[in-house]
Amino acid sequence: MKKLILSVFIFTFGLATATHAQQVNTLFTKRLPEAPGKEIEVVTVNYAPGAIGAIHRHDAHTVVYVLEGKVEMQVRGGTLQRLGPGQVFYESPEDVHTVSRNSSKTKPAKFVVFFIKNEGAPILTPVH
Repeated sequence: MKKLILSVFIFTFGLATATHAQQVNTLFTKRLPEAPGKEIEVVTVNYAPGAIGAIHRHDAHTVVYVLEGKVEMQVRGGTLQRLGPGQVFYESPEDVHTVSRNSSKTKPAKFVVFFIKNEGAPILTPVH
């Protein structure tokens, strides 16, 4: 019984660590005068080895450009995309991002994300 409890704890702790092992840094935010009420925001995302993002949406036109490592991305109803450096992934404002993960358990991944969104809107909204 102790081994079972320990195994469940280790699995749960490992999953929680992988799920939250990401770092987001805002690089740039700028209003778009030719599109009143809209702005562009640019961020970098660093995924630790094995990191998994929660299901979410962006309510924005979103372009992901992979800088390092290998990531997997998918929106609801779309096909799974396996991306490496120099490859791009797009999400529309209506998409729900169901898969976002570092496909490597040993190497980090890094990508830059460009958002065109409503001014002041969050870049990510969790979907339950």
